Amino acid sequence: MKNMLRTTVLLAALTGLLVIIGDYFGGTGGMIIAFLFAVILNFGSYWYSDKIVLKMYRAKEVSPAEAPNLHRIVDGLVMKAGIPKPKVYIVESGMPNAFATGRDPKHAAVAATTGILELLSYEEMEGVLAHELAHVKNRDTLISAIAATLAGVVTMLAHWAQWAAIFGGFGGRDDDSGGGIVGLIAMAILAPIAATLIQLAISRSREFAADEEGAKISRKPWALADALEKLEYGNSHYRPRVSDVQAKESSAHMFIVNPLKGGSIQSLFRTHPVTDERVKRLRAMRF
Repeated sequence: MKNMLRTTVLLAALTGLLVIIGDYFGGTGGMIIAFLFAVILNFGSYWYSDKIVLKMYRAKEVSPAEAPNLHRIVDGLVMKAGIPKPKVYIVESGMPNAFATGRDPKHAAVAATTGILELLSYEEMEGVLAHELAHVKNRDTLISAIAATLAGVVTMLAHWAQWAAIFGGFGGRDDDSGGGIVGLIAMAILAPIAATLIQLAISRSREFAADEEGAKISRKPWALADALEKLEYGNSHYRPRVSDVQAKESSAHMFIVNPLKGGSIQSLFRTHPVTDERVKRLRAMRF
């Protein structure tokens, strides 16, 4: 119920944002067009956000014959978790990471990069996938996928505003004082911040909860702790290959560890808890 309320709030916020922008660019007509677009986007976000994210990362569904160990791990964990088996995907990227998506446990998917499969041991992968299945069980995946879609839309609007400011605006409103250009520049600056805030609407506490639930599912908290340490190091030292799929800022919150590198300013808006704290909590767990 709590996640459903948060999802509704996010969708309502997006609708309001698009209507305001539509009014700014096109007055009453722009508002109507923006509202209709928002309705379509809200519908699509609920039903297709998981497919959008999987396509964004060019994830390929794999069969048990293609990825036997991955399926073996998932088979064992879903029995312990008491949830339906999700579809299993692999992302071609040296970036060591994983995520889960889907609007509910019956329509879920887990994805692992080739980088994480090369880096972690069998038991460490159990810990990671148990964490992702905990997100599925707790129904975190719907709001995560929707947030990724909404953050992508907001970022797109920022790019439009940048180009509009360069070429003198869209001409939707008359403004002799030049305030229209100022508004466009402000939108171009503030929209990416809004995208980050959408991600932060997905509380960092959900990661702690998924760590705890995942450890209970696998019964191996130390395996997830070891995996998180390796993933933190692996992502900070990751050097992209030309063929690698790169992480998007709008969906960074979906991964088990933050796939993006950033300085002190970005750390203020980090979408994940500090890895050291997560590891500390896991190592303190006893069964």
